[in-house]
Parts: sequence; structure tokens; C-alpha cells
Amino acid sequence: MLAAAAADVDIGTGTGTGTGHSAVGTRGRLPACPRAAHAVHQDGAMASTKRSSDSTTLLISVAASAAFAVLALVWGLLAGSRLIVFDGLYSFASVGLSLLAVLALRTARRGADERYPWGREIWEPLTVVLKAVALAGLCLYALVGAVADIIAGPEPVAVDAALLYGVVATLAGVVVTLVLRARSRGGSDLVRAEAAEWAGDTALSVGVIVGFGIARVLDAIGRADLARYVDPAMVVLVSAAFLPVPARLVATGFREVLTMAPPAPLLEQIRDVVSEVERDHGFSESFVRAAKVGGRLDLEIDFVVDDRSTARTVHDLDEVRAQLRERLSFLDTPPSMSVSFTADRTWVT
Repeated sequence: MLAAAAADVDIGTGTGTGTGHSAVGTRGRLPACPRAAHAVHQDGAMASTKRSSDSTTLLISVAASAAFAVLALVWGLLAGSRLIVFDGLYSFASVGLSLLAVLALRTARRGADERYPWGREIWEPLTVVLKAVALAGLCLYALVGAVADIIAGPEPVAVDAALLYGVVATLAGVVVTLVLRARSRGGSDLVRAEAAEWAGDTALSVGVIVGFGIARVLDAIGRADLARYVDPAMVVLVSAAFLPVPARLVATGFREVLTMAPPAPLLEQIRDVVSEVERDHGFSESFVRAAKVGGRLDLEIDFVVDDRSTARTVHDLDEVRAQLRERLSFLDTPPSMSVSFTADRTWVT
């Protein structure tokens, strides 16, 4: 089939009171209170476990892609089907790109250091973009080649053998898709992208069965001259139908590479939580800036303090941070969070 190939948790530790001219928090690795320290330890362990599971899931996809690549190339050459050969070439490309995805995950897992002070998660969306561009290029190449084949006059195909391949590819694709979908819940974008590609591939395999079924009917009614056009026509349809998948992955990956805001529903949930904390402690305003980069969610939260604010001391402000962390625990990825407080809103606008 057309098979596709933790964040370090930062708590703002800035200090200050509501009466100073400004008191801007800074991003730090050490938690501001013992309860936050316990939460950081738990989240770090969870992130490590999730990344290990992601690597295993990608390796499952690599193994399945490699098996299909060999099967499709041999089967396609024997059946004389351009579509099945294209399937094999696509799978071989996916194997290399999926291994690149595993490498990206392992690189991201190494965390921050002097060269990467904010972590290495940027390698995840970069890999998604590279993978999508490569697969889109392969689809365009196959599309052009199939059109040229139609114009020149295609060779006949062993239809029964091609039909059997379509059945085998569909059944196996369903199994792999279900496995990847089950393992992608709460996983990285790379794993979700892999599962989405396998789902699209499986749907297209159903189309292959339909196409070669039509060719079988044409052969049965004595129109073998028309039946031979089915194979290159299917390559045109399949490659064109599959192009939107890498296009969506490129769009999503570039959003993260450019550190754009996360999806609107997620951002709205975060803002709701921040607004609740703002009201609870009598802050005059709050500002939220967020960006999702690979498996890391960056959050900058700023509160404007005035005379009505109930949080006044450093310990009070640390308690606000702890409350934010607790109320944002519903997020799939523990955020890398910086929380600051100021009496002058010009510092945060």
C-alpha cells in the first residue's frame, strides 16, 4: 500500500510584588515550590515514557513500510502494474523518512543545553515538513509519468494479480492503521502524521480494488483495449488524491516552525484558565502568548497587579504559578511556562 514511512517543563521563577514598578518573571528550570517540584518530576517521567512509546510506534511503521515496499515492487513487476510499482517506491521513500522521524524524536528527547536553550523540539515539525515535501514530489513525479504512459499507450496488466494485491494491501493497511491510531493517542505530531498517512493509504487501496475490478469487467466483456488504460489512470487518480495529505502536513509543520499560535480551541481553553486565576486573585489584566513547537507547548502568561490584587508577596505569586500549573494539567503536553507579574502594563503589551 502507499505506506508512510517532553518537553522540559519550565516554571516561571520571577519574583516581585504588586507595588513595584515592574516585577517580570523569568523562565527557569527549578520549580518555585515543593508541590511544583513534585509535579515537574512526574511530568518529566511521563514525557520520557511517551517519547519512548512514540519511537516504538514509528519503528512499527518503518517495519510495515519496508515489508510493503519489497512486496509491492516484486508484485508490481510480475503483474506489470505501474500503480503497484509506484506503491513500492512510495513505501521505500517512507521507510527512509520514517527513520528520519525516529531520529528527530530521539534528538528532541535530549532536551535543552547551551546550544539549544529552549530544547530541540523544533526538529519534529521540520521533519514533518521535509517528509511531506518529499512524498508530494514523488506523487507529482508518478502523476506526470502516468499521464505520459496514457498518451504513449499503456501495456496490458495481469488484472487478477493486481486485484489480489489490492485486497492484501487493504487488509494489512487496516491493521497497521488501527495499531498506529491506538498508539497515537496523546503521542507526538510525528506519530499522528504517520497514522494519518496510513489511514489515507488504506482508503486509496480500496480505490485500487475498485479500479482493477473495473478492468476485470472490461476484460470479461472483450474490451481489453480499454482495460489496459485502467492502471495508469489509477496512478493519476491515486497520486492526485493523495497530494492533499502532504499539503496539510506542510501547513501544520510550518505553523510550528514559525512558532505561530496553537489551534484556536486549545488557546481559548488556556485563556479561560488564565482568566479564572486573574479573577480569583484580583489582577487587573492578564496576557497570554502561546506557541506549539513539536512536543513542546510554550506559554508566556503575564498578570498586571494593582492595589486590589490579593497576591502581594513572593510566596503568594509562587502560589499563583502553582494554581496555574494545576489547572492546566488537562493539556496533553505539560507546558513550558513562564509567568510574570508587573504593576506597569507597558512591560507586557
